[in-house]
Amino acid sequence: MKKINMIMIFVAFLTVPFITIAQSKKKADEKADKETAQWRYEIEAVGTGTQGTYQIKVWSYSKNPETAIEQAKKNAIHGIIFKGFPDKDRVKGQKALAQSSNLEQKKEDFFKDFFKNGGKYLKFVTLANNGAIAPGDRILVSKKFGQKEYKIGVVISVNVAALRKDLEASGIIKGLGNGF
Repeated sequence: MKKINMIMIFVAFLTVPFITIAQSKKKADEKADKETAQWRYEIEAVGTGTQGTYQIKVWSYSKNPETAIEQAKKNAIHGIIFKGFPDKDRVKGQKALAQSSNLEQKKEDFFKDFFKNGGKYLKFVTLANNGAIAPGDRILVSKKFGQKEYKIGVVISVNVAALRKDLEASGIIKGLGNGF
C-alpha cells in the first residue's frame, strides 16, 4: 500500500509541470489571437522555393517575441490571401489571392475556423531556418508604461499553389480559369 501511495505521489509530481505548461501555452495562444485579430503586420519578398512556394519575411508586432514568431505563420497566410506583396530585388511580387476586398467579412465563418489555433492554415506554412530570427529582425518599437512592443521579422515559406487550390476547392476564391 505504501508503494502505491509513493507511486501516485511521484506520478503527480511528474504531471503538474506539464499541466502548468499547457495552461500557460493556452493563455499565450489566446493573447496571441487577440493581437492577431488586428492583423498588424508587413510582408516582403525574400525568395522563391520549389514551384508554387514563396519565401516571405513577415514583420509581426507583439509584446512577446515568441508570440510574434507563432503569429507570423497566420500573418503570412493572411497576407497572401488578402494583401499580396510587392516585387523586391529579383523576386517577383504576388497579388492577393482574394479578388474581393470584403471577402474576409463575407466568409467570416470560414476564416474564423481556418485561422483558429491549430487550424487549416498550418498546412501551407513552414518556418524557414527553424524560426531563427536574424539579429536585425528583432526591433523594439515602443516602451509604454513598462510594456515593450517588438517588431519581429520571421522568414516563412508559404505553399501558395496548395493554398490557392484549397481555397478554390472550398469555394472561397475563383479558379484562375474563371472570371474571363
